[in-house]
Amino acid sequence: MGAVELGSIACAGALGLVVVGLFGMVMSPHLIRIILSLAVLEAGANLFMVMVGYRPGGVAPIIVDGTIPAAMVDPIPQALVLTAIVIGVGVQAFAIALAMRLRRAYGTQDVREIRRRMEQDISRETGVPLPSSEDEPEVQHPRNLAVWTRRR
Repeated sequence: MGAVELGSIACAGALGLVVVGLFGMVMSPHLIRIILSLAVLEAGANLFMVMVGYRPGGVAPIIVDGTIPAAMVDPIPQALVLTAIVIGVGVQAFAIALAMRLRRAYGTQDVREIRRRMEQDISRETGVPLPSSEDEPEVQHPRNLAVWTRRR
């Protein structure tokens, strides 16, 4: 397996991790799953950044006995990835702490239910009514709908 093939496989893996992470963040209503999807997305982005600095046949950028190796890998993406990993761990720890507080306060990890209850709490505290739509369709019982269609 050549270095070019290995690089393209790693880039495809990075893209796959990013897509899986985005899909999980968008489609899951569960807060902990969203945080885990964020971690998967971050791993894909970090892998892609490492692949940006990769050079086939490259060596570490260390000068030995005054000679410079012909092909060196770029150390900047590696340093950025290391920094991103540290920041990502901090963000994930903070997100999990917030998720635990929300679970304690609202008794659920479903983001739709948390949002609904937060809106109710804000409405109750401020005295501002919940937003509603005049164009919102009325919920009709199937029996009433059948009577309405027969009358037409």
